Amino acid sequence: MKLSASTKGLIISVLTVILAFGIYFLFLAKKNYYLVDNPTENTFYFKINNGAENIIASGQQVKVDLNKGKNQIKVFDAQKKPLYDSGFVVNKDRGLLNIAHQDYYINEQFYGYNLNKDSLLAARKATVIDQKNYLNAPEHFYKLYTDDFYFNVDEDYDKVIKNVQAVESRKKIFRKQDFLNYYKDYYKF
Repeated sequence: MKLSASTKGLIISVLTVILAFGIYFLFLAKKNYYLVDNPTENTFYFKINNGAENIIASGQQVKVDLNKGKNQIKVFDAQKKPLYDSGFVVNKDRGLLNIAHQDYYINEQFYGYNLNKDSLLAARKATVIDQKNYLNAPEHFYKLYTDDFYFNVDEDYDKVIKNVQAVESRKKIFRKQDFLNYYKDYYKF
């Protein structure tokens, strides 16, 4: 069976589109998930929405399934004594559960062509952390749940600028010490 040139072109085009989508979804698409994070030296047990009991050791992150809307968590110490029972609301496709109520910082980083980082920093307020000013107004977070970020604690900022025509920004949540290390390396004052 002999195919016409236009049919061959159509088949090649369809295969190219399928290949492009395959590459995107396998390698480039950002995965959405929820994390429970424990930056402390303690071990915790927890149950989400009366499901199975989970354990999280010191310094660990555990991916969990959450429902959009209202959720409930019960947290226990290492001896399985109840610490608290609390509810929270999930609005987005990724989030962080801070079961130890530790300090986190949400930092916004800007991307784009002809980006003047100095003028952006000058226009934003500073945040005081341990009696020292940190520019770019990082948001302090210590409550149970947040989904007000794009990159989770286990992800890095994009290394490549995706849209060079406009200035964009992305928020990342950091553990306190990780933020201080990032700030020192990135801003270099």
